[in-house]
Amino acid sequence: MKNKLISKPPTKILLGLSGGVDSAVAAILLKKQGYQVETAYIECWSEPGCRAEGDRRDALQIALQLNLPFQVLDFKKPYREKVMQYFLDEYQAGRTPNPDVMCNKIIKFGLFYDWAMKRGYDAIATGHYADTDGQCLYIPKDTAKDQTYFLYEIKEAQLARVLFPLAELTKLEVRKIAEQAKLPVANKKDSVGICFVGDINIPKFLKKNLGENPGEIVDKQGRVVGQHRGLWFHTIGQRHGFVIDKKKYAKLHAEFDKSELPALYVIAKNQTANQLVIGPKQATEVREFLVDKLQLINLTEQELLKQTKPKVRIRNIGKLVDCSIIKQLDSFQIKLNQPLEGIAAGQSAVFYTSDQPNKCLGGAIIF
Repeated sequence: MKNKLISKPPTKILLGLSGGVDSAVAAILLKKQGYQVETAYIECWSEPGCRAEGDRRDALQIALQLNLPFQVLDFKKPYREKVMQYFLDEYQAGRTPNPDVMCNKIIKFGLFYDWAMKRGYDAIATGHYADTDGQCLYIPKDTAKDQTYFLYEIKEAQLARVLFPLAELTKLEVRKIAEQAKLPVANKKDSVGICFVGDINIPKFLKKNLGENPGEIVDKQGRVVGQHRGLWFHTIGQRHGFVIDKKKYAKLHAEFDKSELPALYVIAKNQTANQLVIGPKQATEVREFLVDKLQLINLTEQELLKQTKPKVRIRNIGKLVDCSIIKQLDSFQIKLNQPLEGIAAGQSAVFYTSDQPNKCLGGAIIF
């Protein structure tokens, strides 16, 4: 649909080769289109339990099999200082961070993009499921794998020099291409967890870096029903990971059958009092919230406010909900046409058009 050729091949492209099936197939597609493709593995994390060593080995094997130049870019120091420190700082401040958004901003479309441009590459390419026409960002064909939520901080000037080769493919089609090419990663599981780190045990990671800070668990009326180990171990909308005195909660809430208490969720954090507030699921539902730090893609603030039937998403692959966007003094009020659950301060709210394919207009930070 989009993803126009930047210029007539051979155009010199630097592909971020992650060691997974997506970027591997991106390499195959770029070669078939006639691009002069070189690859780079971005190394950001190397602590025990992360997937970096295996991924780098897989990336090298892919590059060798496809006969593509390969290099390793060491971004561990800036990743630790700017992405992981942000991750810890946000949790410590009582917010819920979005490290994948920050990783794309700082690393992939920051250091990696700049590194490529300074060395004469015409563009970079990645294995993201997203689409672009060189000016705007769009949801790709495979909406179940759409990664535009994590890409809203990309600068519009960069889109003219970025290719997303998987824009017109589903994940199933990507795996079939990999199998036909006999790539060793054809059936490799998708990466999960934090960008470049993997599926680490976040509570253990937070305890190691932030320690514990015990406090009270309270109901919406402020009555104590349990104890928590630290607010940073919890996020809004979380159902598990805390223990309360169920008998005491039942006694305080006569509206519930004592033998069948509803599932309880984190509904708020009182940072000042170091209290975790819990309640039934409906208490997590929100119809409006505030955002700031607006970042738009090829759009002015006034054009955003004039959008007819804009949609908003508050988590990756989350529901696209009709909304209205209202300018406040130093922020924006987002009013939803239907309630959403688990809206947490620190997370991103990303805006889209109602048109098909949905254009990503940009996003902001919930507070």
